[in-house]
Amino acid sequence: MPINTVKKILQAKVYDLAIQTPLDHAPRLSQRLNNHVYLKREDLQPVFSFKIRGAYNRISHLTQAQKDAGVIAASAGNHAQGVAMSAAHLGISAQIVMPKTTPPIKVEAVKRRGAKVILKGDSYDEAYAYANVLAQEKKATFVHPFDDELVIAGQGTIAMEILRQLQQQPDYVFIPVGGGGIIAGMSAYIKYVSPETKVIGVEPEDAPTLYKAMEANRRVRLKEVGIFADGVAVAQIGKETFRIARQCVDEVVLVTTDEICAAIKDVFDDTRTLAEPAGALSIAGMKKFVHTHHLTDKHLVAISSGANINFDRLRHVAERAELGEKKEALIAVEIPEKPGSFLAFCKALGRRGITEFNYRYDDANAAQIFCGVELREGESEQLALLDDLKNKGYKVVDLSDNETAKLHIRYMVGGHAPQAENECIFRFMFPERPGALLDFLKGLSRGWNISLFHYRNHGAAYGRVMLGIQLQPAEKSVFKKFLTENGYAFTEETDNPAYKLFVG
Repeated sequence: MPINTVKKILQAKVYDLAIQTPLDHAPRLSQRLNNHVYLKREDLQPVFSFKIRGAYNRISHLTQAQKDAGVIAASAGNHAQGVAMSAAHLGISAQIVMPKTTPPIKVEAVKRRGAKVILKGDSYDEAYAYANVLAQEKKATFVHPFDDELVIAGQGTIAMEILRQLQQQPDYVFIPVGGGGIIAGMSAYIKYVSPETKVIGVEPEDAPTLYKAMEANRRVRLKEVGIFADGVAVAQIGKETFRIARQCVDEVVLVTTDEICAAIKDVFDDTRTLAEPAGALSIAGMKKFVHTHHLTDKHLVAISSGANINFDRLRHVAERAELGEKKEALIAVEIPEKPGSFLAFCKALGRRGITEFNYRYDDANAAQIFCGVELREGESEQLALLDDLKNKGYKVVDLSDNETAKLHIRYMVGGHAPQAENECIFRFMFPERPGALLDFLKGLSRGWNISLFHYRNHGAAYGRVMLGIQLQPAEKSVFKKFLTENGYAFTEETDNPAYKLFVG
């Protein structure tokens, strides 16, 4: 048991700047899940995130000499604002190194709080490396976003408040995981004061830092990290945070992008506030855990950890929330290319609402329909619908969990390209910065021909790209090497059924 961490939590200096946030009962979620659900409202902090606690606790413990030298941090969002506000409050100079891909709204928020912003690199790792070099050169204190005892202790004060605020011992507490600062601090305190309470970490499926570390019994560096929940987009859990978490965390739940979007909607329905993706992470994990473990009449606490969401991301959230709630199914259906076939297909769907319907003539005998169907009874109705259509003679492919279909194909349905011979399809992330496309195209000066290009931005530091490129079989390995050497994490989608049915 990390007793030293608990002592530091009890001694933490956070309330000069941070507030004791409410623990709100969530009536709609409680009714839907048949449990007693409470949300710890860290989105109500002065910087709209729990990060102010750890940042202020760390900076407030500096010696006068350290304060005179100033502080430096690396961050693309919430930690940066926490450090900037803390430093300003204590009259300390602060420099924040942020990736060039950081959305302008976050850069301006840090500047408004009095910190100097330095844009460096295209990723957090590059910004982090530069910030460390800068701190050594200037003999300033580097304020780590999570792997620091005082930062961990500051975040641990959230657990101290929860156990005071809830009238009874919580059965489960669900905590988001990125680098591990919040779950290390909270789990240490919870297990010391209320050892019967189960501590459940929640991570995105595409950023499972703690999950993989627990599985391997050692820290693991992820080769690729998903960017949707950018507040927890960390490649490796911290050394100190993992040391504590492996002792105090009972289980880790992984959730999808769609489940996170559905949780954002759940938070809005109960509080009329908008959580950022990482801020709704623990709510998504709580819902999944309740369903998987068939929990009823338990007292559940989830951390609404932040609300720094860009407005232009809401479109993507709204699109995916229905899929996350299993209120919509995306399907590909082959119907006869003859008069009356559309009507017959709609009759086969019954009284269900159609949320999307895409079609283009291509074949004289058969038509491929990309269709969104409204569901009222969730996954059971979806499975029943698929079986019903198949029993009526339709060829059906369920695309509800197909990322390529959801991110790209549904916006591209328009016909095949038989002349695009040897077309290979790749899906990857593209940095949101001036010149990124030009730099990419310059690298293709080897005679490779682009046959398809679809780009979507979701208000994050990276956009989503689907690329079709004509390659002879012997060239594919060379092209993959080109992507890898240029830092693009990619997935080949040449055999994806959605691509083959509607675009290939």
